Amino acid sequence: MPTVSVGRDRLFAALGRVYTQEEFEKLCFDFGIELDDVTTEKAIIRKEKHLEEDGEADGDEEVIYKIEVAANRYDLLCLEGIARALRIFIGTEATPVFKLSSIPSGSMLQMHVKKETSQIRPYIVCAVLRGVTFDEVRYNSFIDLQDKLHQNICRKRTLVAIGTHDLDTLQGPFSYEALPPQEIIFVPLKQERHFTADKLMDFYRSDMKLKKFLHIIENSPEFPVIYDSNRTVLSLPPIINGAHSAITLKTRNVFIECTATDLTKANIVLNTMVAMFSEYCENKFEVEPVEVISYDGSKAIYPDLSCYKMEASISEILGRIGISLDETQVISLLNKMQLQAEPCPSKGEPRISVSVPPTRSDVLHACDLAEDVAIAYGYNNVPKSKPKSMTIGGRQPLNRFSDKIRAEVTRAGYMEVLTFVLTSYEENFDMINRKDDGNKAVIIANPRTSEFEVVRTSLMSCLLKTLKHNIDHPRPIKIFEVGDVVALDTSRDVGASNNRRLAALYCSNNSGFEEIMGLVDRIVKIVRAPHITFSHPYYVETSEPEFFTKRQCKIVTSDGKQVGYLGIVHAEVLRKFGIPDPCTFVEIDLEALL
Repeated sequence: MPTVSVGRDRLFAALGRVYTQEEFEKLCFDFGIELDDVTTEKAIIRKEKHLEEDGEADGDEEVIYKIEVAANRYDLLCLEGIARALRIFIGTEATPVFKLSSIPSGSMLQMHVKKETSQIRPYIVCAVLRGVTFDEVRYNSFIDLQDKLHQNICRKRTLVAIGTHDLDTLQGPFSYEALPPQEIIFVPLKQERHFTADKLMDFYRSDMKLKKFLHIIENSPEFPVIYDSNRTVLSLPPIINGAHSAITLKTRNVFIECTATDLTKANIVLNTMVAMFSEYCENKFEVEPVEVISYDGSKAIYPDLSCYKMEASISEILGRIGISLDETQVISLLNKMQLQAEPCPSKGEPRISVSVPPTRSDVLHACDLAEDVAIAYGYNNVPKSKPKSMTIGGRQPLNRFSDKIRAEVTRAGYMEVLTFVLTSYEENFDMINRKDDGNKAVIIANPRTSEFEVVRTSLMSCLLKTLKHNIDHPRPIKIFEVGDVVALDTSRDVGASNNRRLAALYCSNNSGFEEIMGLVDRIVKIVRAPHITFSHPYYVETSEPEFFTKRQCKIVTSDGKQVGYLGIVHAEVLRKFGIPDPCTFVEIDLEALL
């Protein structure tokens, strides 16, 4: 859940009264958000710089409230949104009506979109805030909201990237183009010299903040870029804005552009930005539109601040909550949550019509209306009742079977270990002499560390790694794990499937093949499923690269289905893991025995 840091005194000033911490915590709880932490600016800086409590840190002692909000409430990601929502909730302010400035079509700013952008970042939406008054706190909140949106709905700028500019330094109309990086030359934000776009990519590889966005466009033959009529670069989305149009505290007119691969999310982001900060405009809650002209001649005007209508019956809303209210009460509760509701003429059961503002993109269905009514009514006020149907929860058969196998293996003298499902690519393949055919392993696209590059396809590397880190323990070492492996599976909607496995490893001065064989004998004996039978012998010679030749076999059922394999681990595999003693390993598919 996103956490928003706001100054306590500034927040209370926006709310129009001072609260004790207990009172404010109750207000947050009633509204469905949470006061997560109370700190100071100095304490935050100390924590970021890893300073001791008495260490010198810049900043003041202003009390900071860290408020946790719902992930889909983008309108609550800044002080302005939280304060406005709480004022409406407690009834000190009506829901604002956002509107577009009345501008003749000939005078409207235009953004021309070139065809080449369709191959990399096809959409752009724009708006203008006129007569904005910034101070330091408002400016910081404006920048912070962009960062929060980038991390949240924008998915780290992959779906949407926001650019904000001082309109008075630019000259319309604007153009959105895609050009070879060598042809894009400008001074980026917070820099003093010109860069070509390709050199800028190299420059930002060492930048802790911006380097994580480079992968979005760096392999493209053309980069997106926005120009004004004088060919001044506004931005190189989604990486950096130009220094020429940088916003300052003196900026009065703000030009906002959002480039995107998802037009719906671009509209949500733009609406959020202008709705939150249009309250600081000369004409409050009024936004100047921009006309976007596509390369195919189609035109669209943004932002779209219209409310959309939805209808729902009273029973649809209250039936999910379990309370009884009349039509007027439901309308009043919805109004507290910024949803303008009114009775809807109907011949049957009462229905209401709800006008959803552009700030509430999370409201999509009658279920969302029910949630808001429940919040406004108060979850603690909902009467307790017994469920109409009583059911008893039970464990999944696979989990019950897994626990029985665990108990049996433990009785055989083996110690259970628990390892990570993610492992390194090298350990999963090269170190156990296996090759990646590209059709089995789930590869992590952007791993945080080389230790977590792939989802394991076998438990073998995990047990060998565990043994390596416990190599000084007295012999014999007998360990096992019951856990999932994951493989690509086109028949599943997620493209992969889990498989529960049992793996056991025996390490001593001798191979211990007979020890592992005895364990397998016991497991084969206790499996009682009527459709699973084993003939004697139940093993067939095989040739897996991680085992010695002629010292391995696969475990098969009577109908010839393979359910596992075992063998003496190859010396080359043991050398790669730094294990000096011989080992025997077995891995069995538990789901095949269920």
